Amino acid sequence: MQDVPGAWSRTARGAGLLRPDGSVASTIFAEMTALAARTGAINLGQGFPDEDGPAEVLDAAREAIAIGANQYAPGPGVLELRQAVAEHQARFYGLTVDPDREIVVTTGATEALAAALLALVDGPDDEVVVFEPYYDSYAACVALAGATLRTVPLRWPDFQPDLDELAAVVNDRTRVILVNDPHNPTGAVFGREVLQEIIRLAHRHDAVIVTDEVYEHLSFDAPHVPIATLPGGWERTLSISSGGKTFRTTGWKVGWISGPAELVTAALTVKQFLTYTSGSAFQPAIAVGLRLPDEFFHGIADDMRRKRDILGAGLEAAGLAVSRPRGSYFTVADVAALMPADGDDAADAETFCRDLPERAGIVAIPVTAFVTPPHRPHYATLVRFAACKRVEVLREAASRLASLRA
Repeated sequence: MQDVPGAWSRTARGAGLLRPDGSVASTIFAEMTALAARTGAINLGQGFPDEDGPAEVLDAAREAIAIGANQYAPGPGVLELRQAVAEHQARFYGLTVDPDREIVVTTGATEALAAALLALVDGPDDEVVVFEPYYDSYAACVALAGATLRTVPLRWPDFQPDLDELAAVVNDRTRVILVNDPHNPTGAVFGREVLQEIIRLAHRHDAVIVTDEVYEHLSFDAPHVPIATLPGGWERTLSISSGGKTFRTTGWKVGWISGPAELVTAALTVKQFLTYTSGSAFQPAIAVGLRLPDEFFHGIADDMRRKRDILGAGLEAAGLAVSRPRGSYFTVADVAALMPADGDDAADAETFCRDLPERAGIVAIPVTAFVTPPHRPHYATLVRFAACKRVEVLREAASRLASLRA
């Protein structure tokens, strides 16, 4: 495809998918999912649940279809959902958000991130700071926008950023500081001092904070703290979330952005020329979900904590060092103990993951898929496992993992 002009090559290169000959590689997620299907292995790679969400939410979608919510929704989103998002922000975080001016509904959080970055950055002189490892679409979207990606490392085992390194990376060219909390792929939850430093640096360098908070209700040790709730945070923050992880409806692709009107308007201006609108029947159903009682939200965190512990026990039984996640779907393990001691395959998590379906009937994702090429050696023995599966599936996976030690 070397002869095809356009921004696609910059985007593919940013995502690490452009081969030297100009062809485009598939993502590691597509490769591993296909491997799971071909081998019958348990797929602990991609972060999607294998259980449906609450009946109230599913029934609301069916009802919306039945009563005719099958045409275009308003560009900013169905009012019922925007009102439900505003109620949610007030109920859980004490934020007062105007559903007419400070919320826009998107086709999942991924589109929200793309719209925000395309709206806020303009060319290679603008820099976007991300914490590495990072969700793979971040680098692709930064490249699509033509901006420059700058990374701050999160290191094993607690994956908290060094504040001096953060301060050294953020500068007057920084247009956006992109924060994912709880964090994919590491399962980290950033401490308050980290969030406060991000706010301080955003004010000092006139940057905008964009937050990806899709795992907001899957924080295990303490309630989630949105950066927008901290002093100085709201006026510089676009907060992004979605219904997919909370209500086990990842295929519906219903997300939203909230924040100051001028920042939301900027994102909406771009978003309306991406999808314009989507999910007319799913938007009111997610509104029902956001209004479920507190017991539901406590319950999903308790359920995921239990699943985390089952998966973690299996990884430890296999003789692996485990970073205990404080949120999200994911657990990272250091698989060096199960790798060859020498030879070409030493310290190669990608090779380990490609061999794992045959060795143990399990699929996982190497953390090197979430980092820039120069930094991959620092994460070369780390592998991400997803715990968002049924308990019986995780118990079987734990048993298979334990067999690796033998």
